Amino acid sequence: MGVRITELRQQKLFGRELVDRGLVSEEELETALNVQKASHEKIGKILVDLGALSGKDLIQVLGEVLGVSVMREEDWPKVPALENTFSVKFMRQNRFVPVNLLQDGTLVVAMNDPLDYATLDSIRLYTGHQKLEVVLASDTEVLDLIEKFYGNQSTTLGRIVEGYEEGEVETLGEDMDDIEHLKDLASEAPVIRLVNLLISKAIESRASDIHIEPFEKDLKVRYRIDGILHDVESPPKKLKAAVISRIKIMSKLNIAERRLPQDGRIKMKVLGREIDLRVSTVPTLYGESVVMRILDKSNTQIYDLGRLGFASDTHALFQNLIGRPHGIILVTGPTGSGKTTTLYAALTKINLPDKKIITIEDPIEYQINGINQIHVNPQIGLTFAAGLRSIVRQDPDVIMVGEIRDLETAEIAIRAALTGHLVFSTLHTNDAPSAIARLVDMGAEDYLLASSILGILAQRLVRVICEHCKMEVHNDPAFLQEIGMNRNGESSVTYQGRGCKECAGTGYSGRIGIFEFMLMDDDIRHLTITEADSNTLRKRAIQSGMRDLREDGWNKVRTGVTTVSEVLRVTQQEM
Repeated sequence: MGVRITELRQQKLFGRELVDRGLVSEEELETALNVQKASHEKIGKILVDLGALSGKDLIQVLGEVLGVSVMREEDWPKVPALENTFSVKFMRQNRFVPVNLLQDGTLVVAMNDPLDYATLDSIRLYTGHQKLEVVLASDTEVLDLIEKFYGNQSTTLGRIVEGYEEGEVETLGEDMDDIEHLKDLASEAPVIRLVNLLISKAIESRASDIHIEPFEKDLKVRYRIDGILHDVESPPKKLKAAVISRIKIMSKLNIAERRLPQDGRIKMKVLGREIDLRVSTVPTLYGESVVMRILDKSNTQIYDLGRLGFASDTHALFQNLIGRPHGIILVTGPTGSGKTTTLYAALTKINLPDKKIITIEDPIEYQINGINQIHVNPQIGLTFAAGLRSIVRQDPDVIMVGEIRDLETAEIAIRAALTGHLVFSTLHTNDAPSAIARLVDMGAEDYLLASSILGILAQRLVRVICEHCKMEVHNDPAFLQEIGMNRNGESSVTYQGRGCKECAGTGYSGRIGIFEFMLMDDDIRHLTITEADSNTLRKRAIQSGMRDLREDGWNKVRTGVTTVSEVLRVTQQEM
């Protein structure tokens, strides 16, 4: 009994160390200690399972506290250190794997618990090696190495679903009404671990979205990373109903309703980070398709206007406009081009105590302290237009409308700008000059647009070359000249990523914006009133110094930020 009390005290002390380092909160530690009373597991493992702490942080702190070195990925062995010595079952149960045999006869063992002296004694007994050196490794790393060298090559996901008998859940068809059975399946430990694994892997991979799509013969999972979808390891099709039901329960959706689209939200802590997941389900031919948009609340870089990719002159112009007392600033581009991020960054820049800022959005992607944010709800009549009408009566200084979708919203926004408010909004157009034509097509008066709009920013997102594997590329000068990049006989050297483990072989890591910014100067206002078309507006804006999207992209290619193929990919319509 005394041993058990001492162990609990040690666990609490280690938990206190994690709190002191700011890695977990007091409440999370208290929850973990309560769970531990029933499970008797290590406090660190419980905190990782709860999502309060990342496995990487746990191992790092444990290594520092115990004075044990942590195994790095580059230290992973290429071949087994020992053959035919331990059974796979024994290594799995005791969470260890031999990783190296030094010249002096010292056996290096990777373990997740270096204080497991019983296992260390067993290793000495089995191998005859009395000198052991322990390196710390996470559960996942140890199990992956065991499978790689001694097992059947199963992955973490594979190990989670091993417990299911073939056909065990296949009887649960899409037309089955046994909702209680569905809830039971969704509450089973393997399904919970499986869904948590899909989410944590996505976050580790820097994914923005998780797609879970049922097809006739399989269940496909894909992550959108840097704007591009990538196939990842997927659970077996027999777990489709259980996995989707688990996600719907987490997002408080109706698991009995499978014929209509549903939208929900999940708030959770994953790998020690506060994460919001925006969940959308739609019925398809072979079951419900689920998409989860990942909103990382700890990623404060999205609020920094200086990190978006503005050229210095564009940045100065845009900062000047967002400091104006009234007028309309529009951001345009297709879905997924980063418009909302730009608006949030602008609002954060001017979010000062002397300004009242109100937004109306669909949906609210990030919550910003000090800004009043309203969520559109058309089912109860809270549309952009209705919300905007009420916002104006709230005495705001700055208003953000998520999107101008109709004439009524456009007219209220114009009226607000003309009566002393600064209004931000978005439109879905391919370039900046087309925004004026779009508003005129909606029915807005051209003279009101000319007097209320301050500037229009069009943008796209391009992938950034991975710094770890960047290399020079010599291009054909004729090709560069043909696509409009090499106009003045510049160097034909550009850059691209070779592909490495840091960027998962893609050659890219992260995204940055390319922009064109059209200021509403006197010439543009005059052309707007005379109903000039978009091409005329574009030519005049370029003559006044506007860089179009492709030219801004070429500048980022020349400076080694992105590649020629990326700029061509996102600006095809502007050729």
